[in-house]
Amino acid sequence: MLNISLEKRNDLLGTHVVKSLKQRHFEAYYYKTSKEAVEKILEILPKKESVSWGGSVTLEEIGLIKRVREEYDMAVDRDKAITIADRYEIMQKAIFCDNYLTSVNAVSEDGQLVNVDGTGNRVAAMAFGPKRVIVVAGINKVVKTWGDAITRARTYASPANAQRVPNIKTPCLSTGTCEDCQSADCICTYIVTTRISRPKGRIHVVLIGETLGF
Repeated sequence: MLNISLEKRNDLLGTHVVKSLKQRHFEAYYYKTSKEAVEKILEILPKKESVSWGGSVTLEEIGLIKRVREEYDMAVDRDKAITIADRYEIMQKAIFCDNYLTSVNAVSEDGQLVNVDGTGNRVAAMAFGPKRVIVVAGINKVVKTWGDAITRARTYASPANAQRVPNIKTPCLSTGTCEDCQSADCICTYIVTTRISRPKGRIHVVLIGETLGF
C-alpha cells in the first residue's frame, strides 16, 4: 500500500511540475520509470548530431551515458582524455555540441531549475551554446520553492557530490554540509537558476518518478 501511495503521489507531483515547466517555455515530460525516460531521450537525440554531457550520477544510474557511447558516433566524451589539459579541451568543445545532457541539483514546484557547479561547464552549456539541452532529474529533486531548491543544492547535493570528487579539500568533506567556504577547490563556485527556456523549447526537462542522483 505504501509503494502504491508513493507512486500516486509522484505521478501527481510530476504532472504538476511538468505543467509549471511548460509555462516557463521548457519542453517537459514525466515518466514513471527511467527505462521509459531513456527511450524518450534517445528519441529526441538525432543520431547524426554531436552530443556531450556533464558529470552526473543520475545519467550514469539510468544507463543513458552507456547508451550514448554505444549508439552515437559523434559523442564528445571527456573521459577519453589522457591529461587534465585534454579533459578541459574536450569540456570546452562540449559547450558547442548540438546536444548536451545534464542533470540538475533541484527543481522547484513552480518550474525553476537550480544548479551548483564547481568548474562551470554544466551551467555554461545550459545557459548558452548547444542548440538542445536535455535535463534529467529524479522526483527526489523536486522541492517546494526556489529558496528550497537553493538550500537543497547547497546543503545536500554539493556535500554529497564533494565526497566523490578526487583530490579536493573542502570543509563539507568533513562536516557533510555547506560551510559557505572560500576554498580553492570549492564545488559551489557557480549557483545558477534557470527560470525560463530561451529560446522556447531549447531546454528539455525529463522528470522521472524514481529516486536518482544527489
